Amino acid sequence: MTEKLRVAALSELPTGTGLEVTVGGRVIAIFRTDDGVRAIDGICAHAGGPLGKGTISGGVVTCPWHGWQYDVNTGTHCLTPAICQQPFEVTIEDDDVFVEIP
Repeated sequence: MTEKLRVAALSELPTGTGLEVTVGGRVIAIFRTDDGVRAIDGICAHAGGPLGKGTISGGVVTCPWHGWQYDVNTGTHCLTPAICQQPFEVTIEDDDVFVEIP
């Protein structure tokens, strides 16, 4: 069963930025792109870097520690599709951003 949890205010997340939150015992990276708000597991598969603090461009986040890149829509690593950060369902209600945590 999934749990829908509030993680941020939409106003805290300008387009083109990321945010790291801890919710439901997990670190989640939330991104606001031109296409909406996306959320993936916030701990980079390479060395545990903070993806929510990475740079985002064109729907791709770059880990600030070693440059690994992931598609924020799917969580898939840009060079090795077998590596994937878990994506989370995001909903927006008024100014509140919610993620569904399994």
